[in-house]
Amino acid sequence: MSKILVHIATSEGKIKRSSLEVMSYCKTLADKNSMTLEAVVLDPDPAKYTDQLNTYGPDKVYQVKHPIFKNHLNAAVIEALSKVIDQSGPRLCAFASTESAKEVIGALAARHDAAAIPDVAGFTINNGSVDAERPVMAAKVLSKTSSSSELVLVSVRSGSYDLAENPGNAETVAVDFDFDESGLRAVLKEVLSSAGDKVDLSEAEVVVAAGRGIKDENGRKLVEELAETLGAAIGASRAVTESGLFPATLQIGQTGKVVSPQLYFAIGISGAIQHVAGMANSKVIVAINKDPDAPIFQYATYGLVGDLFKILPPLTEELRKIKGA
Repeated sequence: MSKILVHIATSEGKIKRSSLEVMSYCKTLADKNSMTLEAVVLDPDPAKYTDQLNTYGPDKVYQVKHPIFKNHLNAAVIEALSKVIDQSGPRLCAFASTESAKEVIGALAARHDAAAIPDVAGFTINNGSVDAERPVMAAKVLSKTSSSSELVLVSVRSGSYDLAENPGNAETVAVDFDFDESGLRAVLKEVLSSAGDKVDLSEAEVVVAAGRGIKDENGRKLVEELAETLGAAIGASRAVTESGLFPATLQIGQTGKVVSPQLYFAIGISGAIQHVAGMANSKVIVAINKDPDAPIFQYATYGLVGDLFKILPPLTEELRKIKGA
């Protein structure tokens, strides 16, 4: 029977939501095509994720245990995933489109003489062919790509699919993995994160994003207060990061991060296509801008036309009251 293998990305002891989104969809795809669904976890303690993974219905989970997986190192990840692919023999291998996946999918495709279709917005299997849609030209156009290769690797944009529980009881397989770190050409010495990254932007359920309209430190403070009230991650447009008001690690857009929260606040953001490419998959978009003709309102679920310096203080205060009730 054909198989789908899903790579489960973890970070700081948690499974990334984007990986569970991919798993949810692949379960539906596997059932529809009479395929087996398998998952692979690389982690210092992969067994601790078994119960959570069982919620999403894989038939088998490969557990690759090694201390080296505490941080992402391309060489080790490629070796481990290559070994699991050989052991599993999948027809399709699916990844969440994380920065880590982007670094290894090409190398894995080269090793296994496979096709790679990265950063897709959606995919399916039709008569043995894997058909995918990829956003191109700053997400203004969807490019249709197909492959009939014996093995196809796809990485899926966050927010492309919803989480859907499908409880099961997966078989677990411990994969022997030994890696000689002395042969590494690149050595990870330290991981630095911005002090502003209180909530992981790429995994956040709520994002408050600041644009050129925030102007100064007073505007920044209003954005931070709203984010704190909502327990949200803070994002920013390119113009704001270039001005120095927010660090570059918080940039959302074509040349920044792609996010897909349940709720996205666009504060003083005009809605240039380069920014929209990074947040268009958000479920609910609330835009605040003084320009009624700002392009962002074309994408907004709710729009508030007015001065953000007058709108944000009472909005934040009312939200505090609601949360405190």
